[in-house]
Amino acid sequence: MERGEGSRKFPGGEEPNTKNASNNDNSPADVGPSSGPLKRGRGRPKGSQNSKKSKQSDRLIKWVPLFQGSINKVNQETGNDELVSSLMMRFNAVRRRLSQVKNVRVPIGTNFMKVEDSGEEKRLAISVVSSGKNADEAQDPDSLIYTGFGGQESDQKLDRMNLSLEEALKKKSVVRVIRAVEDEKRSQGNVYIYDGLYSITEMWEEKSSSGFKVFKFRLVRQADQKPAFGLWKSIEQWKKELVTRPGLVLEDLSNGAENLKVSLVNEVDDEKGPSSFSYITSLKHTVIDVPPMVDLCTCRPKSCCSRDDCLCVQRNGGELPYVDRVLVTRRSMIYECGDSCPCSNDCKNKMIGTGLKFSLEVFKTMDRGWGLRSLNPIRAGSFICEFAGDIIQQGDEVTDDYIFDSSRVSKSFQWNYEPELVGEDASKKVSEVISRPAIPFLISAKKSGNVARFMNHSCSPNVMWQPISREEKGVWCIHIGCFAIKHIPPLMELTYDYGAFTGYGKRKTCLCRSKKCSGSF
Repeated sequence: MERGEGSRKFPGGEEPNTKNASNNDNSPADVGPSSGPLKRGRGRPKGSQNSKKSKQSDRLIKWVPLFQGSINKVNQETGNDELVSSLMMRFNAVRRRLSQVKNVRVPIGTNFMKVEDSGEEKRLAISVVSSGKNADEAQDPDSLIYTGFGGQESDQKLDRMNLSLEEALKKKSVVRVIRAVEDEKRSQGNVYIYDGLYSITEMWEEKSSSGFKVFKFRLVRQADQKPAFGLWKSIEQWKKELVTRPGLVLEDLSNGAENLKVSLVNEVDDEKGPSSFSYITSLKHTVIDVPPMVDLCTCRPKSCCSRDDCLCVQRNGGELPYVDRVLVTRRSMIYECGDSCPCSNDCKNKMIGTGLKFSLEVFKTMDRGWGLRSLNPIRAGSFICEFAGDIIQQGDEVTDDYIFDSSRVSKSFQWNYEPELVGEDASKKVSEVISRPAIPFLISAKKSGNVARFMNHSCSPNVMWQPISREEKGVWCIHIGCFAIKHIPPLMELTYDYGAFTGYGKRKTCLCRSKKCSGSF
């Protein structure tokens, strides 16, 4: 598989040495993402009783060779959606944890396969990652002019990656195309879009802007595939209001209450909108009985959460729960910076009360009323919104279809990282069990609420809820945050598990159509 211009090789791109792989202490994978072994500095000799404890940033995270992915030959040949989803969730959990550890970089890369041709072993490109910048021309959603590997300091050579692309052209084999676009939610980084199967139809040479010879490959998208990059381009035009959004009923359902517009779209029937309600952006805490806050953060402005002795850091077990505004692990409770903290809304330990991070859209579904989706891609662990509404008492929800019930038990799933996979002791595993007595309330969004009131139930959800505590006017206040379980592409409906029927209210028929559907909730 070919890399885009300026990218670097990932160790996994070469053919792995399968001989004695589990016992090979010097395998590239065993080195992990660190740039090399740490050298012992001058000072105390090895084994000294007064040696300093190693800092977390000095720890080398190693690959675990005994990882069991449960992938067998049958799964490889027939496919298994559940298994793929599970593996992706475990992989994303490890990436989130590594992003939390200082001085650790998580590499990305591409791959190719080797094939036998008349007794000769050859490399065959099976996928392409296009940078979308500079040399790669990636504006056409149905074709791509791709630049070969190399050419920054000398002429490109027809070997390795470039040769694998030429081989795919000769054999008329298809390649998977992944397009990279800038992540508008991060100052650095890309969003990668799987754009389907392409055929390499042409190859030629030309001079680059630096004067060196480069190879060019024309790739054409195969017909009858669901739109991917093309849909992305359409969404960009909708957000920039260059073209009218099909089915647009209202530009901003929040009427300016949110920092980003919440569009209302109906492409199903003539209904002009949901039943009337007051749009609010946060949970009303007027009837919650909470204990007074004992200690207030004493950090100075611009230093909150940057010191290990910060109370906000200590309350979260010594590490902030978010990295780049992404939740690393779910917990029984997360503690955010509150009103008395000297930090601003840009604080890396604040999600509640800081506004929407994604352009959300309320849309009419085919058979479940109104639903919620995003015009932006959402990374696993990203904060989507909080569940806003009124606190009610049990029994008041009988005729209410906009209820969040913290006492309902959802299907269990493992979302946090496994410590063994990043070289940590198993005792560091963070419990994902929510302490039910800590959040003894029901939230009704029938009369007052926000976008969360439109999230439908699913037995295979892509959103989870997380209790969050923050200090407000000297007392602890609990909020319910909604976070992405996995990467969510644009226009995919956002759903969470309402939990099993408890006997209160009305049992409803489930229409999620998931393979794990329980039939009702």
